[in-house]
Amino acid sequence: MKGPNVRALALPVVAALLVSGVLGVQAANGGGDFVPARAADPCAARTVSSVSKGIDALGERLVLIGLDGAACRLGVSREALVLDLAQPGEPTDAQVDAVRAGLLEAVDEMNADGTLPPASDLVDEALNNANLNGLLEFGIRALPDSVINAALKTDDVMRRAINSLDLRKLLGDLNDPNELTDQINAAVTDAVKDSLVARLKDLLPG
Repeated sequence: MKGPNVRALALPVVAALLVSGVLGVQAANGGGDFVPARAADPCAARTVSSVSKGIDALGERLVLIGLDGAACRLGVSREALVLDLAQPGEPTDAQVDAVRAGLLEAVDEMNADGTLPPASDLVDEALNNANLNGLLEFGIRALPDSVINAALKTDDVMRRAINSLDLRKLLGDLNDPNELTDQINAAVTDAVKDSLVARLKDLLPG
């Protein structure tokens, strides 16, 4: 995912870097008493929205809320966590565990505030990105929404997707803070689509 989505997701990191630059300029010009705005408290609730739609929007919101939760667990700001994860080397066990726990807690939060759509709303997008044979795809698309929603819950699909992610490898492959939310979101989005399609197959008669 590129373009405006990347720019939107990179704003917290860019803001942090700009603050550092302003501090340097102020100090060089005798403005050492300048105090920048504090980073947002990751443990405090804050509004998180997305410029995307469908599964991409779910993934973006999930990642931003999840990183707040991870940062809160680790006792750092979300911006500091993003910068730390982009450093060379493997992430620590604590970081991997915190990110996964944060993402799972984000699912609970989104489920509680009613922002998770029914599974049937995600089917077309998931199938459009799946490489299925025509007969199988036709069978899934023919399933009534009531059947899909009775058998599949969006929060369950998302938890399965998150638990299937190899977060250690994903976080270890990062080398640019601007890539963090983008790559995690892409991985979560693909995992949600794969999980949804796999479970939809189970609804078809043998």
